Amino acid sequence: MSTAVTPTPEQGAPLSQIERVTNVFFAPTKTFSDIRRSANWLLPWVVMALFSLAFTTVVAKKVGFEQVSKNQMKLAPASRVAQIEALPPEQRAGAERNSVTVTKVISYGFSIFTLIWLAIVALVLWGTFSFGLGAEVSYGQSLAIVMFASVVGIVKTLLGIAVIMAGLDPESFMIQNPVGTNPGYYLSFADTPRFLYTVASSVDIIVIWTLILTGIGFACVSKVKRGTAIVVVLGWYALFTLCSAALGAAFS
Repeated sequence: MSTAVTPTPEQGAPLSQIERVTNVFFAPTKTFSDIRRSANWLLPWVVMALFSLAFTTVVAKKVGFEQVSKNQMKLAPASRVAQIEALPPEQRAGAERNSVTVTKVISYGFSIFTLIWLAIVALVLWGTFSFGLGAEVSYGQSLAIVMFASVVGIVKTLLGIAVIMAGLDPESFMIQNPVGTNPGYYLSFADTPRFLYTVASSVDIIVIWTLILTGIGFACVSKVKRGTAIVVVLGWYALFTLCSAALGAAFS
């Protein structure tokens, strides 16, 4: 009698959506290779959205959006701060309330903004690999690669929740950089040139992990050499960071 053999993922056995998400952390090539079979990216986005909501809820309870908004003003251009401070008391209070409202909307709707941003990133990378390197990869596969690679960002979200719950000083909390996974976290924004602060904040362990996974994903799906794919992804990130830092410095 013959014995049935169950094929392994390496042999092409399809992975469940949960397996695809968990394997990103422990066996990423299995997840990204499976994207050639299915480019479904819904589950990683849902996972990120749930963690984002949990983080925002903790921020609202332990820090408060009024304090978050006040802290964010430290990042605003000096001209904008001076303009608000020069307003009459009633108008200034109204501007501060509007700022709090905007902060709430962005925080609770962050998963939507993330989806839009990742869709744009996927488009840029798809164009680069498809037309620049002649790789056979569809836009749907590109979006799935970017989405699955980004799911490791929940590690930073969990660290941020832990730091807040441990008793972080609300006045020192910056919602866009809540935990020390990058050098910028340890710099004083008031005493550090804006360009240097932005570049230092971008050298983030979790972000670099995400970028490397993205490169691995494109290598698995498009058959571009892994080293080349990672360099392409890192190159785009470096260019974006330098442009953002330069713009921030110019308008600070």
